[in-house]
Amino acid sequence: MRASDSFPPWIYVPGLSQDKRMDMDPPFLETYKTLLDKATEGRANGQKEVVIIEECELPLIDLGRLKLGKLEKEQCKSDIARESQEWGFFQVVNHGISREILEKMMSEQVKVYRQPFNNKSKELFNFSSGTYRWGTPTATCREQLSWSEAFHIPMNDIPFSNGFSSLSSTMEQFATTVADLAQKLAAILAEKLGFKSNFFQENCLSSTCYLRMNRYPPCPIPSEVFGLMPHTDSDFLTILYQDEVGGLQLVKDGKWFAVKPNPEALIVNIGDLFQAWSNDVYKSVQHRVVTNPRVERFSTAYFLCPSCDTEIQSCYEPSVYKKFSFRMYRQQVQDDVKKLGRKVGLPRFRV
Repeated sequence: MRASDSFPPWIYVPGLSQDKRMDMDPPFLETYKTLLDKATEGRANGQKEVVIIEECELPLIDLGRLKLGKLEKEQCKSDIARESQEWGFFQVVNHGISREILEKMMSEQVKVYRQPFNNKSKELFNFSSGTYRWGTPTATCREQLSWSEAFHIPMNDIPFSNGFSSLSSTMEQFATTVADLAQKLAAILAEKLGFKSNFFQENCLSSTCYLRMNRYPPCPIPSEVFGLMPHTDSDFLTILYQDEVGGLQLVKDGKWFAVKPNPEALIVNIGDLFQAWSNDVYKSVQHRVVTNPRVERFSTAYFLCPSCDTEIQSCYEPSVYKKFSFRMYRQQVQDDVKKLGRKVGLPRFRV
């Protein structure tokens, strides 16, 4: 059985014609035909595992409490630190980013992804080479394939035009406000460890951080291919704005949970660097995105990253991790993905 024989020629996306959808989607079926053929053979032979994933609501923190009296302010900071230890994820409201900016960001992002695939893949938007990415070039099995496309954009690449001035100005507004929020949260997390540190302001500059616009197209085999394969983030903090489709899942107490979308909230998660810097106090947990057979999903993520030469050292002794630079860490991740098809991450740097 061939993938091209068993998959429908198109999947419904509300508001789009069949030709338009096929024109804008990356050629997943053609490019990953060998991997997907194996998937359909497995299905034909009855090799399919059905896993029920329980839905959860992430801990919700009202950042408006930071502007209240001392007791309420300190309790809010303690809540942020507690959820970073217990979940590694939490969501925030009254975060300071206006609904207008968020909705405009989503609208502009949708416009970008509705461009034909050939336009998106030809650096149409004056971003750096390699900014537009899709699928998983290193995948050797379907479990390693991510059915998604993304613009992974260095912050200092954002001011551009090339006929997309509205996108440029919206991204700049969004990135500036979210960057301020990330710095505020990082400072609170450092303070709750006992360090009133300027480390993040000095090392996580606009020129070293990233914005990533994601699209997860409808997938004909949603039970067998991830939108984004299981991973941890390699930064200090990630702040995510997502639509209401859902699909984000994370590990808690050894089990996978599906995150219920909250249209009023931004999602915050701890990255590997913060786990190392906090000496394992804060947790960078595995998460993934599952695919949907009928509906596309959009999200935008901001990554708080240092310069490549920044040295990561645990703030407590005895240290769980060896000292390492962000450059060393990224190189190790790239080497592991190339050799093993997956990221190993922090275990490589344990003492």
